[in-house]
Amino acid sequence: MGSPKRQRKKFSTPSHPWQKERILREQELVREYGLKRKYEIWKMSSILKNFTSQAKNLITTKTSQSEKERSQLLKKLSSLGLIGQNAKIEDVLSLKLKDVMERRLQTLLYRKHLARTIKQARQFIVHQQVAVGDKKITAPSYLVPLSQENSIQFAPGSVFVDVNHPERAVEEKKPLKKAEGKKEKSAENAENKKEVKEPKKEAKKKPHDSTEKKTPAKESKKESREKGN
Repeated sequence: MGSPKRQRKKFSTPSHPWQKERILREQELVREYGLKRKYEIWKMSSILKNFTSQAKNLITTKTSQSEKERSQLLKKLSSLGLIGQNAKIEDVLSLKLKDVMERRLQTLLYRKHLARTIKQARQFIVHQQVAVGDKKITAPSYLVPLSQENSIQFAPGSVFVDVNHPERAVEEKKPLKKAEGKKEKSAENAENKKEVKEPKKEAKKKPHDSTEKKTPAKESKKESREKGN
């Protein structure tokens, strides 16, 4: 039975520790969803595997019990927002890991512009600043049902309830229009052309005189020779 104090693992680790494609894919997910450790990815992938394996078993069996379990599974996934209300059991097999990651409380808090960054959203949740309805949630990996998605808010006693709090200021960058972008680029190019200095013209060298000036020493020698003659 095991000790009741010790909790069992809620996820399964990868079969091989060194797989380049998997490691790169996990690194992208860590950056995109602001995760702290990779076991959070493994936990979400284990939840997805449980859903898909259960769906595969229900597709192959056709009994009264399987139909009951099929309706329960579809109802649960539709309440979590993973599939539509009119979805079939075969649609469960098309679910991906990102579909589950998008339903986490940390991701939804960031998508609702209640935090500047995805990492700040995690910090708010861990520090007991976020509530879903009337209940505080301290787990960033909490899968939010569709019925509770609109009730995500800051806890009543939190300082972040104030909209004018400096940590809640989210700067939204407006996309530039194509025409405005072209005008700005042309103006920058014109200013850059003005700043470019013209190359200095090289001074023309004076032609070298073929006739060398006679020095006074040479002239005196010639005069002395003429006198001697």
